[in-house]
Amino acid sequence: MKKVLGLFLTLILAVGVLAACGETKDDDNSGDKKTLVMATSADYAPFEYIESDKSDEIIGFDVDLGNAIAGKLGYEVEVKDMDFGGLIQALKSGQADFVLSGMTPTEKRKKNVDFSDIYYSAQHMVISKKESGIATVEDLKDKTVGVQLGSIQEGKAEEINETVAIKVENRNRIPELIQELKAGRFDAIIIEDTVAKGYLDKEADLTNFTLSDDPEEAGSAIAFPKDSELTEQFNQELQKMKENGELQELIVKWFGGEN
Repeated sequence: MKKVLGLFLTLILAVGVLAACGETKDDDNSGDKKTLVMATSADYAPFEYIESDKSDEIIGFDVDLGNAIAGKLGYEVEVKDMDFGGLIQALKSGQADFVLSGMTPTEKRKKNVDFSDIYYSAQHMVISKKESGIATVEDLKDKTVGVQLGSIQEGKAEEINETVAIKVENRNRIPELIQELKAGRFDAIIIEDTVAKGYLDKEADLTNFTLSDDPEEAGSAIAFPKDSELTEQFNQELQKMKENGELQELIVKWFGGEN
């Protein structure tokens, strides 16, 4: 009888230990879920970029916005840098929980991911060398125009090509476009005006003009996997930031004024 009782007590103790281990493991898992992965293309100052002479940290307007919204929802953020053309696939494959990268919510992209409301609006800008004589869309005829791969500007260039014959070439990163333009391999490039400002301030030999845009496709939004519960949660916090002035504070911090 004592042997049976001893065996019974041993089993109870073993079950208790296993249960305790299980609780600890579950707690660890729940902790892991408190971090969201934000995918971005860190070549797009002041939205997201790296000041390599200071650190390897990705900073910018989008990073601050992502941290602010996620923080209000009780999450920490891990920022992952990748080429812009791979951001949508990162969401679809589960490599990222959301994308904040100055992305425009086009109808084509909406077929693959969900978007938040617009958080910032900007315009397309054509940049060329001052001696190029390029001042209008018509001046781009028979010219080579560079755009970022997978960007809304790539679609804009293809749209221009339907009425004004141009050769469209793409590159993965914005600095590559600037280098190709300065080297004379591109006659012009198209990037967002907010991003262009940083380069125009540094490069005295460059000039520009702004393109009109389809108002239904203007602006940047946060992208999420299809049917993600985060979409509505982020939207609610984004709306609060618009109403209480927090979003405007970030706009002033990174852009120096209203969008």
